[in-house]
Amino acid sequence: MGASLLRLHFHDCFVNGCDASVLLDDTSNFRGEKTAGPNRNSIRGFNVIDTIKTKLERQCPGVVSCADILSVAARDSVVALGGPSWKVLFGRRDSTRASFSDANSNLPSPASSLRELISSLSNLGFSAKEMIALSGSHTIGQARCTVFRDRVYNDNINSSFAKSLRAKCPSSGGDNNLSPLDSSAKSFDNRYFKDLISQRGLLHSDQELFNGGSADKQVRTYSSNPKAFSSDFASAMVKMSNLRPLTGSRGQVRINCRRKN
Repeated sequence: MGASLLRLHFHDCFVNGCDASVLLDDTSNFRGEKTAGPNRNSIRGFNVIDTIKTKLERQCPGVVSCADILSVAARDSVVALGGPSWKVLFGRRDSTRASFSDANSNLPSPASSLRELISSLSNLGFSAKEMIALSGSHTIGQARCTVFRDRVYNDNINSSFAKSLRAKCPSSGGDNNLSPLDSSAKSFDNRYFKDLISQRGLLHSDQELFNGGSADKQVRTYSSNPKAFSSDFASAMVKMSNLRPLTGSRGQVRINCRRKN
């Protein structure tokens, strides 16, 4: 679940700040973010967050927010898979609202160009270097055929890699078939960047980081210097986890992460 918990944190923070809005369920009079295009049939790990929250409420009722749980779960997942640690600040509070439309528009697409990736992350206050470091989160986890099909059949891609992917991802059907995001997808390392240099990025947006553009040099650096990647990733995660948090009297500490109090 490590990659999924890390992704939950990303998909929470990138929409309207790290406020656990991504965890809110739809109701008859409330539309959350779970069924937005980038999230539908894609994000998971909600039951893990529920379990953590239930245990915390028993020991420390009404104190630890769901947004803080997401931040710590992401950090601890990376550490458990061999990646770096970072200091998580506490005190975020939970949103009482969510935005379906913002979830559809604010999350970078797997079809994004390098220019679009730089622009999307710049709007959140990240440099191009920080964007490349955060993209390294794709060193763990898997993606569905439906998001990398165009890359396999219509993109500049390593031919043997494309052939292996076509066996899992036919030109039609098999939308939910999974492939790893890099060749060591259960370990948090710098393999992702090495794969990009070999034209083995799974997503179009991944390969855009190494495609004759301004990001090439940084990808080469991370591919040969895992310590630099780990350090820069950790620093960028601290920055991301502090995007527009609700603090003080704003928001609430949800008792159940799936619904407002």
